[in-house]
Amino acid sequence: MFLKKLSLINYKNFSSQNFEFDSKINCLVGNNGIGKTNVLDAIYTLSFGKSYFNPIASQNIKHGEDFYVIDGEFEKDEREEKLICSLKKGQKKVIKRNSKAYDKLSDHIGFIPLVIISPADRNLITEGSETRRKFIDSVISQSNKAYLTHLIGYNKILSQRNSLLKYFFLNNTFDPDTLAVYNAQLSELGGLIFKERKAFLEEFIPIFKKRYTDISGAKEVVDLSYESQLLEGEMDTLLENSLSKDRVVQYTTVGIHKDDISLKIENYPVKKFGSQGQQKSFLIALKLAQFDFMKSLSKVNPILLLDDIFDKLDENRVAHIIKMVDNEDFGQLFISDTHADRTEAVVKEIHQSYRMFEL
Repeated sequence: MFLKKLSLINYKNFSSQNFEFDSKINCLVGNNGIGKTNVLDAIYTLSFGKSYFNPIASQNIKHGEDFYVIDGEFEKDEREEKLICSLKKGQKKVIKRNSKAYDKLSDHIGFIPLVIISPADRNLITEGSETRRKFIDSVISQSNKAYLTHLIGYNKILSQRNSLLKYFFLNNTFDPDTLAVYNAQLSELGGLIFKERKAFLEEFIPIFKKRYTDISGAKEVVDLSYESQLLEGEMDTLLENSLSKDRVVQYTTVGIHKDDISLKIENYPVKKFGSQGQQKSFLIALKLAQFDFMKSLSKVNPILLLDDIFDKLDENRVAHIIKMVDNEDFGQLFISDTHADRTEAVVKEIHQSYRMFEL
């Protein structure tokens, strides 16, 4: 699978831009602020239906315009697939596959497997648990439609339960029967999501450790571990025991929406004790493990986007990472960098076809 052509109209800083890509390696080079990352984000949007860098969709429309269109031609399973993602201010985003619009955007997730590695990934280490949950959910959802449906349902019911708790508090009332309905639904969906996350991490963690060893040369010991209140008890029991607290704070304090993953290096939190280089290697190992996991399930090489890959990594380590993708285990690769000569020198070392795009 690979992206053959990309057309952008009024997307971010592009009025109109067209690209024809190599099936293996594509390098987007130029000064900062010129739009390299925007091209990668457009490719990401065709896969996920949303931007990786800006969740407010309307802000991805070029300033002064009222719509954008991202048009991509892919080859997948020896068939041509045409995807269009468009948005007009004040209207819903539309994604079309071969001229037919999806009824639900979630139906598109997983059709174009893709992994992005970016300096923005540092949020996985520095930010709160929500960022790490989104990472887990993103990986699982690309290959598990039922999981995505359960997750959407859980979040909807959670919002409704929180609104009910707030209503009880403001009106000095309480209706245990109505609350029990939400509790039962949350318990059922929360249990299903917990089992999927637990099973996923049991498979994912060994893949991650191997990838980190490949990148770092086995210099450090790293680990991931799943943190969930459901490891301590069933969801319905947790909800029952937390009822008094939930009524006071007016939101649901227990459940899989509190899950997290612990990231450690040499048995210490990588956030506090990992150097910048170690943190970046940790993140790249996470993303390459994501690549491996997705490939094993979809039987397709995901597209790999490397945004500003030289950031905080020396050229030798970058060259090592690029060489890791120099085999049939990887498919199409996109690289962005500020230095054309540096990028081309690294890419030439692996003897694959490539194209340079100077923006």
